Amino acid sequence: MENRHLRHFLAVVDQGGVTRAAEHLRIAQPSLSQSIKGLEKELGVPLFHRVGRTMVLSSAGQALLGPARAAVRHMDSVHDAAATVAEVRGGHVDLVSMPTPALEPLSSITARLAALHPHIALRVRSALTDRQVLTAVESGEAEVGLLGGNTTPVAADVEVMPLGSQSLILVTHPEAPMLRSGQPLRGSDLEGSTFVASAPGTLTRRVLDDWLAAGIAVQVAVETDHRSSVLPLVTAGVGHTILPSAWRCTAEQLGLGVHALADAPELSVSLISRRQDLTPAARALVDVARAEAL
Repeated sequence: MENRHLRHFLAVVDQGGVTRAAEHLRIAQPSLSQSIKGLEKELGVPLFHRVGRTMVLSSAGQALLGPARAAVRHMDSVHDAAATVAEVRGGHVDLVSMPTPALEPLSSITARLAALHPHIALRVRSALTDRQVLTAVESGEAEVGLLGGNTTPVAADVEVMPLGSQSLILVTHPEAPMLRSGQPLRGSDLEGSTFVASAPGTLTRRVLDDWLAAGIAVQVAVETDHRSSVLPLVTAGVGHTILPSAWRCTAEQLGLGVHALADAPELSVSLISRRQDLTPAARALVDVARAEAL
């Protein structure tokens, strides 16, 4: 079994079909199809079910997916090790992160990593929930993940490194007169207020849902999966929002009001990584994160 066969298999999976995979790999489509057929012949099982023009992973293909990603990364680590001997220290790290950890602590970790290992590159994917981050790391789509929730995750197949916690803050339009008090605010102080909210299942949305369940009349004007749109919507006067404290600096730079919340849960941030077969670049990132957490 050749390394290129596994790379071709993963390209078909990641690109959603042979045509796009061939374009991505810059090889002829018949050559790619032949490579996949050769891999199936060597393994003795079909890796895809071919339904019309679409290709769906078979159960054998699903079973091969994780080991194939690990094998390709292991081969990449061999090249990285050889490059290190030649004084070309580099490599790349596939990382998946929820929105707030992608702001901080990822910024601090990346800055430190760049200072120590300037030739290591990060490829950062987004995820909205901690479950999506765990799945990406467990399946091998990413080596490292950053997630946040109201508890530190527990997972059998990954290493979990707590990186601290962030309090939740209320961010408001600067012309919200009833919120000028410097005291921490409670849900009852926000009766009748309108909010820009994240999707159900997130920690910040849970605060609003708890207020509603307690009979506090707040209204969700906008629900969005795009965290980057939240502060612009607050700036436009659409409503208040609740965010982890990593967003405080950005909110204040935009001239928005920032208020402490009483009795709000904290966001626990963790870094997770594969227990085995981390590439040298990923190991360097984990070591930097550990030093930042001390």
